[in-house]
Amino acid sequence: MCADIGELRAMLAGTLPAEPEFPDEIPARSPSEKVSFGDLVVDVVQHQVAWRGHALDLTRLEHRLLTRLASPPVEVWPYERLFAAVWDSAYLGDTSILHSAVKRLRQKLRALDGGPVVETVRGIGYRLKQTVAPAA
Repeated sequence: MCADIGELRAMLAGTLPAEPEFPDEIPARSPSEKVSFGDLVVDVVQHQVAWRGHALDLTRLEHRLLTRLASPPVEVWPYERLFAAVWDSAYLGDTSILHSAVKRLRQKLRALDGGPVVETVRGIGYRLKQTVAPAA
């Protein structure tokens, strides 16, 4: 089984996955780099995610998606850029695979008390937002 399109390409072609379509938009990661978004900490190299010090179990795909959404500057990620950054693939107009991955990630983030949410920007893409605490 293949976890993503890059791995499938490598298996079929017998080569390494193709370079992302937008290489200048995907920053190089240093071995100790961590991405923080409020109380959420994503360790890029160790493939670990923690919310307020507690580990969050994510698949490799969910981890890559969350890393992109949480990386500064936190902004709206258009479908095309997410496909290039997460799947190492060109966007072909079918968003079902992306919507499915976002749905699984949202379920896991929803379980966190006060955790961030993945917000849909209709017709454009997704962004990560802090949950607003209810007024007392």
